Amino acid sequence: MAVPIAWYLILSAALFSLGVFAFLIKRNIISIFMSIELMLNAVNLAFVAFANHWHQVSGQIFVFFVMVVAAAEAAVGLAIIIAVFRSRGTLNVDQINLMKL
Repeated sequence: MAVPIAWYLILSAALFSLGVFAFLIKRNIISIFMSIELMLNAVNLAFVAFANHWHQVSGQIFVFFVMVVAAAEAAVGLAIIIAVFRSRGTLNVDQINLMKL
C-alpha cells in the first residue's frame, strides 16, 4: 500500500510553517538558523515526493543542490555566528547591533 502524495505535502507544509513560525518568533541566532534549515528540509521533502509520484529523477537532483546550498550556508553561517559571538558576547538578535563598536 502506497502512501498518498497529499500526506507528504501536508507534512512538508506543516514543517515549513513550523520553520516560518520559529523564524519569526525566536530571538536566538542559532534557533533562527535551525528554522531556516527546517524550511529547506520541508522543501526537500516536497521535491522528493513529487519526484517519486511522477517517477522522475529531476526532483532528487534539485534536492541534491538544495543540500549543497544548505551545507554551504551552514559553514558560512556558523562562521559568522561565531564571529558575532566573539565580538558581542551574545547570540540574541535584539542585543546585537553591528553598527556600534
